Order: sequence, then structure tokens, then C-alpha cells
Amino acid sequence: MFETVFHNNPGGIVMKSAGLVVITAALCLGFTAIYDEDEVPDYTLPDPLVTEDGEPVTDAEMWRDVRRPEIAALFEEHVYGEWLPEPPYMRFQVVDEDPDALDGLATRRQVVIHLSEERDRPAIELLLYTPNDVDGPAPGFLYLAFWGNQTMHTDPAIRVSTRWMRGHGEGVEDNIATLASRGARMETVPVETILERGYAIATFYYGDAAPDDYDRYRREILSLFLDEDEERPDDHTGAIGAWAWGLSRCLDYLETVDAVDHEQVAVLGHSRLGKTALWAGAMDERFGMVISNNSGCGGAALSRRRFGERVVRINDSCPHWFCRNFRQYNEREDELPVDQHMLVALAAPRPVYVASATEDRWADPKGEFLAAYHAGPVYELLGEEPLPVDEMPEPGVGAHGTAGYHIREGSHALTEMDWGMYLDFADKHFTR
Repeated sequence: MFETVFHNNPGGIVMKSAGLVVITAALCLGFTAIYDEDEVPDYTLPDPLVTEDGEPVTDAEMWRDVRRPEIAALFEEHVYGEWLPEPPYMRFQVVDEDPDALDGLATRRQVVIHLSEERDRPAIELLLYTPNDVDGPAPGFLYLAFWGNQTMHTDPAIRVSTRWMRGHGEGVEDNIATLASRGARMETVPVETILERGYAIATFYYGDAAPDDYDRYRREILSLFLDEDEERPDDHTGAIGAWAWGLSRCLDYLETVDAVDHEQVAVLGHSRLGKTALWAGAMDERFGMVISNNSGCGGAALSRRRFGERVVRINDSCPHWFCRNFRQYNEREDELPVDQHMLVALAAPRPVYVASATEDRWADPKGEFLAAYHAGPVYELLGEEPLPVDEMPEPGVGAHGTAGYHIREGSHALTEMDWGMYLDFADKHFTR
């Protein structure tokens, strides 16, 4: 376990973490990661309950009207880029509907969300299963997928994505999905289990919103707002912002579906898409729950810890994910006006969940836990239960307040064990 020492001061919370760990090192493109807690520097976290003018936030109204908008604007300017405006055009085209899908367990809908009146793209292809054996609208999960909807299940009716894909997915050849990709990621989303627990499950391929490639990421949603050859302003959104905005458009559609309780939709993502889920949940308060799985640097992990992946590394390797302003903080994390506990806090008072894995040290599990923990004062101010522990729980043990956390044995992945925790958490917070 670990020891954390707190000292209250006007600038925030000064922390020094120490503990016995196995010392390892990673060298990647000339970057050496810190994996020794003794090398984590002292740092001061910005206080989410002190305004930019130095005023303490004393009630929910002040949080809502003053501090929350300040924090959101700081993340827009310095990390993710400006949140995109409402779409100039949107149309929902239902291309498939089967009320007897998965042997009668669910109703399947496949919907194309058109975002341009003048051309076929950009458009998002959403797959939705709603449980048949429920009374009234079902709460649900909206999951952002890496390799196309067809990877989520072997259901032969799921349309195979024709979009450009990163070249290392199973069943992907020459950056295009093949039939061999059908059901290739079934272990990532246990569709039948989710439906049997009474929840809807919706998913779309993140490349529909923005291809995950520096040379291509502006060709879909971002093309609505910025010409491909136009210089990107320093605070203009990157791919994470486009993916998150796409999640909001899916929620627009779910609001029209009687079988879905659109006020009780959890947005969920893994890895870079866990970063995306946190950002979507922060900026679109219609999401009823926010879940981050192994999201690491630029997600739930505290940047100031400099543990595992760091700001300089993520900006160098993935320059299209964040706004250009974020590059100012390469090797200068202490100058950031925000840290990731404040992003987690933007979910409040709604339930938020952060999860880690023991072998996923690149994502800094301890830093992810601490972000969830230090969002606690905001939850308390709003009358909600913060993370109910002040030390990381043992692997496989969930800590479930209105803020939740677990760490499991294993590597960087989204597993059935994780889903079990998320379903239990949703059972606690979502009504039927």
C-alpha cells in the first residue's frame, strides 16, 4: 500500500507519495518512463473548490455557476480543445431493425447518423441492442469501439465497417476490416450479460468520428468545422474532442428511442477512449454516468505525478489527440492550470467510475486512483458520496460511492470482470 501526506495551503494540496515497488524502466522513442514511486516528484494539485480569483467555493450554486464553467473552459483551452458546436445538420437513418435478435433476447437497431446534408460523410454508424424482457425503458451503456461494430459480436446481421482503420486489428487488411473481424472483440463487451442484466448496449466505431491517424483525423467530423488544409488554431479540438462529440450525437439518437431511458445512459471507454468518455461526460451532462477504463495520461491519471506515460510522450506520439496548446506543458506539468482529478470532478454530481489494472503501469494505476479520490471534495459539496476509501483497494475489490474505483489483476484491457463492476455500480445508481 502507500502513504500520502497532505498539507493544506492556499495553492492546493501538496503531496508526497512513497512506497515499496519493483523498479523497472521503459525506453520508448528516447523517453524513459518513471516506474519508481521514489522518483515521483512533490507536486501541488490545483484545488477544484477555489476559483480563478482565489475565492473558495462554498455551495452547489457557486460550483454550478462559477467554478464548474471555469474548469471546463480551462480543459478546453489547455488540454482537449474547444468543444464543438451543435451539428449544422443531423438525420437519423434506421437501416436495420430486428425485434427478435440474439434468439429473442434483444431488439437490434442499426442507425446511420448523418451529419452533412451535402454528402454521405461524415456519418456515425450506431449499433444498439435493447433487452426485450424488461418493463419500460432500459438504462444503458454507450461504448466507443476500436475496430468496428462487427467486432463486438458474431451476430451476422451487424454491418461490417468500411472505414479506414489502424492496421493492427484482428481481421483488418490494408486498413480495412474484413469478415474475419466479425466477433473478434467479443470478450471486450459481454453483450448477452449486459442485456440479461436489463441494460441496453450501444456502440460505434471511433474512426467514424475521426480516423486515429495524424494525416487523416480531420477528414470526418472535424471537416465540418475546419478545412483539411486550414491551419488548426492552438485551442481547436483534436481527435479526442471529435470522438467525444460523436458520443453526444449518439445520445441525441438514443433520446428518440422509447426502449432506452436516455437519462440513464453510461458513457464508457477504454484506454484513449476512456479519456474520451471522461471528456464527453464532462461536457455533455446528459450522460447519466461516466466510466473510464485504464485511461492513463490525459485521462484519469494525474499528470503531475509524471509516472508511466507523460504529457511529453503522449503529445509526441499522438499529436492529433489533444489541442496544440497542450504541448506547452511538455516537461512542465506543474504549470498546467488543471489536473485530471478536476476532469473526474466535472462528472459530479453524477456517478463516475475509474478503473485500473495491476500490470498497466504505463497508465499509472495509482495516479488514476488519486484522481478519483481528489474529486471527492466536489462530490461532498454537492451532497454525494465520494470515493469511500483513502487507499487503493486490493485487486478485485470495488470501492463504490457516487465515485467508484477498482483495480484488477492483469494488463491493459477491458474485461468481463470490469464489466461486472460497472453493472453492479449501475445497479446501485440507476433506477428501473
